[in-house]
Amino acid sequence: QVQLVESGGGLVQPGGSLRLSCAASISTFVLYSMAWYRQAPGKQRELVASCTSGGTTDYADSAEGRFTISRDNRKNTVDLQMTSLKPEDTAVYYCKARPYFNRGTHYWGQGTQVTVSS
Repeated sequence: QVQLVESGGGLVQPGGSLRLSCAASISTFVLYSMAWYRQAPGKQRELVASCTSGGTTDYADSAEGRFTISRDNRKNTVDLQMTSLKPEDTAVYYCKARPYFNRGTHYWGQGTQVTVSS
């Protein structure tokens, strides 16, 4: 069973930084593509950043230049470093795993709340 647990969320002032972490209970972590999504109240869940097994990254326009996704294939973790946070970044952030051997399957964490407010 694949399990994902996010941590690091909280309340931060505009312009501040947070580092989210996702711990993946996956036996063959290297066979999964990882990503961070977020969902704000009344909004659709949206992709924030993704990272392949080999370390290739992609970012949403809203995150480009401010957020950095990284993974450690030895620790089975994927992090999202967020800087220059804005109130519009407020959302529940979710970690997602997709196996290369079954791309129709997606595994999600429980989410962690990020609130950007003064």
